[in-house]
Amino acid sequence: MKNCRVLSASSVEQINTARTEAAEFQEYFVPGSARGEDAAIAFDYDEWDEISAGNVRASLLRQWVCTERYKLKLGCVRANGSLRLELHYDSARYTPAAIEQLGRCLETLLTAAVANPETLASALPLLNEEERQRITVAWNQTAAEYSREQTISALFEQQAVKTPDRAALVCNDQQLTYAELNRRANQLAHHLRKLGVGPDALVGLCVERSTELMVALLGILKAGGAYVPLNPDNPPARMAQQLADARVLITQEKLLGQMPSSFSGPTVCVDRDAEEWAAELESNPMPTAGPENLVYVIYTSGSTGVPKGVAVRHRNLINYSEFICKRLELAKYPEGLNFATVSTIGADLGNTCIYPALISGGTLHLVSYEVATDSRKLAEYQQKNQIDVLKIVPSHLGALLNSEEAARVLPRRYLILGGEALSWGLVDKIRATHAGCEIINHYGPTETTVGSLTLRLAEVPQLSANDSATVPIGRPISNTQVYILDQARQPVPVGVVGELYIGGEGVTAGYLNQPEKTAERFVADPFSKNPNAFLYKTGDLARYLPEGHIEFLGRGDDQVKVRGFRIELGEVEAVLASQAGVKQVAVLARDEKDTGEKRLVAYLVTSRDHPPTTDTLRQKLREQLPEYMVPSALVILDKLPLNANGKVDRQALPSPEEVQEQTRAYVAPRTPIEEVVANIWAEVLHREQVGAEDNFFDLGGHSLLATQIVSRIREHFSIDLALRSLFETPTVAGLAEIIKAAQEAGETTTESATILRVSRDAYRVTRSGS
Repeated sequence: MKNCRVLSASSVEQINTARTEAAEFQEYFVPGSARGEDAAIAFDYDEWDEISAGNVRASLLRQWVCTERYKLKLGCVRANGSLRLELHYDSARYTPAAIEQLGRCLETLLTAAVANPETLASALPLLNEEERQRITVAWNQTAAEYSREQTISALFEQQAVKTPDRAALVCNDQQLTYAELNRRANQLAHHLRKLGVGPDALVGLCVERSTELMVALLGILKAGGAYVPLNPDNPPARMAQQLADARVLITQEKLLGQMPSSFSGPTVCVDRDAEEWAAELESNPMPTAGPENLVYVIYTSGSTGVPKGVAVRHRNLINYSEFICKRLELAKYPEGLNFATVSTIGADLGNTCIYPALISGGTLHLVSYEVATDSRKLAEYQQKNQIDVLKIVPSHLGALLNSEEAARVLPRRYLILGGEALSWGLVDKIRATHAGCEIINHYGPTETTVGSLTLRLAEVPQLSANDSATVPIGRPISNTQVYILDQARQPVPVGVVGELYIGGEGVTAGYLNQPEKTAERFVADPFSKNPNAFLYKTGDLARYLPEGHIEFLGRGDDQVKVRGFRIELGEVEAVLASQAGVKQVAVLARDEKDTGEKRLVAYLVTSRDHPPTTDTLRQKLREQLPEYMVPSALVILDKLPLNANGKVDRQALPSPEEVQEQTRAYVAPRTPIEEVVANIWAEVLHREQVGAEDNFFDLGGHSLLATQIVSRIREHFSIDLALRSLFETPTVAGLAEIIKAAQEAGETTTESATILRVSRDAYRVTRSGS
């Protein structure tokens, strides 16, 4: 009701007139669920003249009824010159406590309105002082000691002194002790200082998961610099944007050809150039960086097409890492736990395991992409290495659990889930598979350093799907304050939806060299006594549950998360719209019908005279976007549906499967192998029928589902099918030919070369209309 924000004396008179006119139409109801809201406001009078007949006197009394057309109704009754408010509610939907709270909010609101009749309605409070204190103060009592004056590299050095001979790092078949990792990182640090690396100097880091990756990362920090993690699969144009402010680039010789030619600074290859610093000092360099200096800069998607570099300081990361150590009660395990990270360092998801492991005496396992996406291989790795702690995205884990190896995929002690909403269904599956594995839900944007809220499910056994649609994200971590605010940045009551704001020690320095973007998202903290404190405006919608836990309710803008990666839909649309022959474009994240997982789908209207070829569109996407931002389906339409306001009606856009069903010709499987493959696809993709010429990605497949397909094919045919085979030959018939050739050759693998990483989902292109 944007046109009714001013509540004044004149507004009251207008409302009274409108009420009188509306009363004429109050019996014209829209039936059932077609109604916009199951709530109403009703006006009534309780001032009736008394009548008498002889010695008998009578008056009309209000009659209470047992039926009500609305689930919630506010009755406004005039009686004896005053106004009485009554709340009528459906007890099957609302609890007495919720109604009592609503009553208190109304009382607070109306009291303020009467006292301030010229005040904007949006500026009036809903919370009385007691409830405001509970929400903004009591629920944010998170103060805790942490190593405020340290750097993360200093904490690692201290741990290396305590446990020099303990395994610090394991990757593939390589292992480094704390002493070895510290020594090698020291030598590289001394070398980097000669190249000009010092406090706040940015160093691009593009190294595949390996022991060299961690040597380089720690070497940068010990030199005083901050690393900018780069994904080797990202296109050079994207990496050029990320390297714009970097002084040095560290990579591997085999990746040199993928580096952007625009970078002109020193380039160091950790493998090829290792001899250059082999003679450097092995001692810890004298520290030059402090807690306020940058530790890393991670780039996230930007709505204008330019990624934003989030500048994270040492103290931000230390506060988070030490909280995780306490949350996992690592002091109970002096021998150290085994931590496994299965994600790229290009996002901060893996930092939940990386730094707590290395400052607590644990062993960090960098799990390769090939192992992390293969349920059988990951299960073998987990069992062989006795992994205690695993951090993973729910959709990734869900794909891995759809195999016979489900029980062995889970860690021995702690499973930390983050990056996207956690479903109660997945929790039930985890509990049924491994009851002894403790589940921790984790939430936090990069701008507030990895994580800001956690929920340890064992501590709240009373919570269930009856309380929230998805698993709550919990309460704020140490030295963190969380607020749910309305559009006027006022606290909302329990149960009311608002936007999530985060303050405290995790709030980063903002976006690198983008002051306007920083000012948009990092706003002054009105609840802090510190005049320099900021809140990060997340854009996420949330609500408080009665006991103070927070439920995540999605986004309030066009940003989405797909498999743990943040994506601004506007950035993807901008790339597609800039291509010749593309007239209109709309990109959205669709929920998979059966799994609830999200995938990007692009809808395009192209020029009839000079339509771009699909190959051209694919190439342009590859050149400008990282893998996780590339739509997994391209749907070409004659026109985009519009709503009454002339804007694209995103709800009316068809699913890729609907369009594909209209255009594809079914070809039945022709061989026994094709029949088996088609049946496996149908089961995994939840399709009634799959043909020999159907494309895996046209049917809704993506990289996580591909792991399930490959796993089941391996089990059935007893061959070691490479994951990339499905990406390179995404049809039933093509895959059947690969399987047949492997059987005839008596091979145990479908490739003679090492299995390579699948860098991005295949593209599905369908056309609707002519």
